Amino acid sequence: MKVDNSADLRRRIETLKREKRAVILAHYYTLPEVQEVADFLGDSLALSVKAQSVEADTILFAGVHFMAETAKVLCPDKRVLIPCPEAGCSLAESCDAEAFAAFRAQYPDHTVVSYVNTTVGVKALTDICCTSSNALEVVRSIPADRPVIFAPDRNLGSYIRKLTGRDNMVLWDGACHVHEEFSLEKILELKRENPGAKVVVHPECKAHVVAAADFVGSTAAILDFCGSSGAETFIVVTEPGILAEMRKRYPGKRFIPAPPIDSTCGCNDCRFMKMVTLERIAACLEQEGPEIVLDEEIRRRAERSIRNMIAVR
Repeated sequence: MKVDNSADLRRRIETLKREKRAVILAHYYTLPEVQEVADFLGDSLALSVKAQSVEADTILFAGVHFMAETAKVLCPDKRVLIPCPEAGCSLAESCDAEAFAAFRAQYPDHTVVSYVNTTVGVKALTDICCTSSNALEVVRSIPADRPVIFAPDRNLGSYIRKLTGRDNMVLWDGACHVHEEFSLEKILELKRENPGAKVVVHPECKAHVVAAADFVGSTAAILDFCGSSGAETFIVVTEPGILAEMRKRYPGKRFIPAPPIDSTCGCNDCRFMKMVTLERIAACLEQEGPEIVLDEEIRRRAERSIRNMIAVR
């Protein structure tokens, strides 16, 4: 019989945070018990901004590798720890920095916009980063006659290109394994089974799935929509880790995770986010590692692209 030691782990983590003067930043897609020990919970944009203002010697990033890299880029004087360094990101890994440099060289007059879901090497090749929260504003901040490279997510790029009408926007061919795998047929079936339910979709999904949405937005925007909408039931077409926060904020409402195409699995988890556990967090704080270490020249170039993003209003 498996013993549940999560309460002991949470107490140990709280003690270690005090001893190490550490804070935990966690993404909405992590496990519910990981979200519970976080000092700050958010989406990519919120976490990027929060990393700059935390008052602590150490930041532990409960998320995937590129997120911890981003925190280190913005906080070079702080120790940034990642409990699971092998927790990558299928989207970030779909855009290798060396290959992207060669791609970029083909379009020397283009402004490069890269999603924050990229490695620090790709950010260093970027003029301005974006997230799903602000991608539209970022692209609109670039003069309409200036051509754009958008990387790495082809689905988000196609969605933004459609909204802006920019035909001078070149897309890198990358994608997120979670958002690529939702089944439109099963979403429509859920909608038939739940009359009045609203379909809320992340823009990293394929165009035919986005077209079926009642609302399209980032994780933070979806959360806000579910609160302001009069609907009682929502079919959630993004990584199901967000449901923990949805149910916490809106206990009177019902949230149904959209299923993937693969009928053998009833959920569509990010396998990388779910690698982060309380055990890994406690061990990371105890050992004060693994730690994110970046080449300073690359860090400075990446910082410029992130700060250009944060400056967009």
